[in-house]
Amino acid sequence: MRILIVGSGGREHALAWKLKQSPRVSQIYCAPGNAGIAEIAQCININVEEIERLVGFAREHQIELTVVGPEAPLAAGIVDAFNGAGLPIFGPVKAAARLEASKIFAKELMRKYQIPTAESRTFTEAEQAMAYIRSKGAPLVVKADGLASGKGVVVAKTVAEAEEAVRRMLVAAEFGPAGARIIVEEFLTGEEVSVLAFTDGTTVIPMVSAQDHKAVYDQDQGPNTGGMGAYSPAPVLTPELLQQVEREVLQPTIAGLRQEGIIYQGILYAGLMITAEGPKVLEYNVRFGDPECQVILPRLESDLVEIMLAVINRKLAGQTITWHEHHAACVVMTSAGYPGPYQQGKIITGLAEAAALPEVYVFHGGTSAHGSHLVTAGGRVLAVTAWGKTLEAALNKAYQGVSTIKFDGAHYRTDIGHRAIKAGAISLASR
Repeated sequence: MRILIVGSGGREHALAWKLKQSPRVSQIYCAPGNAGIAEIAQCININVEEIERLVGFAREHQIELTVVGPEAPLAAGIVDAFNGAGLPIFGPVKAAARLEASKIFAKELMRKYQIPTAESRTFTEAEQAMAYIRSKGAPLVVKADGLASGKGVVVAKTVAEAEEAVRRMLVAAEFGPAGARIIVEEFLTGEEVSVLAFTDGTTVIPMVSAQDHKAVYDQDQGPNTGGMGAYSPAPVLTPELLQQVEREVLQPTIAGLRQEGIIYQGILYAGLMITAEGPKVLEYNVRFGDPECQVILPRLESDLVEIMLAVINRKLAGQTITWHEHHAACVVMTSAGYPGPYQQGKIITGLAEAAALPEVYVFHGGTSAHGSHLVTAGGRVLAVTAWGKTLEAALNKAYQGVSTIKFDGAHYRTDIGHRAIKAGAISLASR
């Protein structure tokens, strides 16, 4: 089977790594890919949003399964285009991708179908938004409506911070059209967890849980990023809570969309806050998270190709999906300055030494080849991932891998998994 992966980050590297394990796979292409993906797939110089070129490539090379990694091409309608050409593709259609592409659409759906979420108001005018903020007080959360690569959410601890976020989005247009409409939302207290599920539009099968770390600095300080690390499973999501999430969030979301005439096929990602009142939805994503993908797929025992084909053919009800019992942890290494303007072209060393470590795999997020060297080519450069019998073992291996890799300006959090670690279990301060 010939497979095309669309994307260029750590998530797509993890997808290529897992799909290659299937005995059904003979060739993997990735558009555009990166230097790490190039070791296991043939990289194609086509941008993720060049949909017509991607359709043409898939038709010319008789691609039997296309897997879309990032949200932008899904929001742009890549699945609709492939479906129209009769080409099998894994991911939701454009109408379903609005669940991530428009936070306002998602909020309206949740209100209509009584899916638990934070109280919020929508604004297009800065003065009205600021008046609302002053009436409510802080803390508050300000969100750009559209896609902003994980950076369009500001958790404001003061009224001044919330007003500044409004100015950045509605006045300075920092996020362009994505920030032309905003949501001002109540601040929820609790612990976050990511619950991803496979769905064919009717059947919903949750994956193992994961917890992402969005803030750039230790102890969840600093601005939000696309993700600085993750681990799986997340102890906060007990089996009982997972059943509640499936009953109150996942199933009603898919059923609600179906009521709206939208058949959702692919990955449904619910970012949740486990509050004193129960789980509440912070956001939806319509694809694998990055870096959650890098800790979930190493735990998947079943054949990912078979699962994806079952989703496409609406036969997921007949699938049994099994998972390894081990824990997985991922530490993201970023370029200096990320998530703001960051440096590129820095030589990376120590990758071979990290790859030689047992139960460690380095997924490339932003790398490229430059002569005989690999160099940084993105904000999130590498996702050093490891697995083991315990979270402690997985984290220790991941940080051992991180310690072998060097590039100028490298930054990473030293406290991945801190919420799950009981006092005295691991000395994070030594990292």
